[in-house]
Amino acid sequence: MKLPRVYPILDSEAVEARGLRPPDAAAAFLEGGAQILQFRHKGQWGCDIFQAARDIAGLCRQAGVPLIIDDRADIALLLEAGLHVGQDDLAPLDARRLMGPRAAIGFSSHNVAQLMEAAGEPVDYVALGPVFATASKRNPDPVLGVEEVRRLCALIEKPLVAIGGITAQNAPQVLRAGADSVAVIAGLLPEPATAQSLRQRMEEWINLATAV
Repeated sequence: MKLPRVYPILDSEAVEARGLRPPDAAAAFLEGGAQILQFRHKGQWGCDIFQAARDIAGLCRQAGVPLIIDDRADIALLLEAGLHVGQDDLAPLDARRLMGPRAAIGFSSHNVAQLMEAAGEPVDYVALGPVFATASKRNPDPVLGVEEVRRLCALIEKPLVAIGGITAQNAPQVLRAGADSVAVIAGLLPEPATAQSLRQRMEEWINLATAV
């Protein structure tokens, strides 16, 4: 799997806190040039959020962009999307058995031991972080730093997504350290957050990352 340099994560709570519907945010990111999109919803899945995810899946399908669902293999299957699992979620081998051979599956790692285990799992890419301090996770793992990312990137052949506290200021050094892609959450949500400002911010991120 070839990852784009920017891996946008659409967090439902963060987007709604800024007064936007997740499908509207997804449309703006896609119009801004996103080449992959992860949808993350950490709360309870009810009818409203599932319909939002279904709408996002339709937008991604029209744009020819892979959609990745965080945590929930059942939702990913229903939407014919990819899946991202963490250390406390469905095991990668079980996820592959459930999702089938063609689905894109990502797996989170937070240290060298987890990264080396991930290298042997049936997943398409591995996320590594947090690289920097982050406010997007309630109980984050210890911060790794750029030099540790550089060291660990050399140990794995699978595509690697750096995540955690990635900003426009520090993203270039993370990419130069060897990460194939940088995952961005809060950095894609300017104030005020509108469809136009999200589209422009996505364009800015792509220009920034492709210049490295």
